[in-house]
Amino acid sequence: MQIEMTIKGLMVDPITNMPIIILRDKDGQKVLPIWVGIFEANAIALQIENVATPRPMTHDLLKNVITDLEASVQKIVVCDLKENTFYALIHLLINGQSVAVDARPSDAIALALRAKAPIFVEDSVIENARSLDMTGEKADSDRLQKWLESLDPEEFGKYKM
Repeated sequence: MQIEMTIKGLMVDPITNMPIIILRDKDGQKVLPIWVGIFEANAIALQIENVATPRPMTHDLLKNVITDLEASVQKIVVCDLKENTFYALIHLLINGQSVAVDARPSDAIALALRAKAPIFVEDSVIENARSLDMTGEKADSDRLQKWLESLDPEEFGKYKM
């Protein structure tokens, strides 16, 4: 089953120093942290903060190409988690035909923000992410999980570019 989620924050992991996108369902019951690269985090932060760039960034270009080809982004789905790597699909509508394109979640989310498309996550991904170990240390992983679960939405700071 797919659960619609929104971005509730973009922050830096205090343990790994990597950017994390925090997705949360509308009821606030399910949270999914997705570690991303610095460039992808910047692309997402620019869109969240409505920062206009003088020239199109890569995700703006992709949205422009899709629009100019008279297609649309219907939704993106974070669909799998294998060996600490998240996978996503971009669902496009092209000439009445539905097409799913493989993507990194960070790129899919950056595109969804620009296209104003909904973000979904398979519930199995949320369940599997509970045991995710991005730190290499079980104690650090447990501490990070507790930290993520205890976050108050007010604590989601702005990502520093």
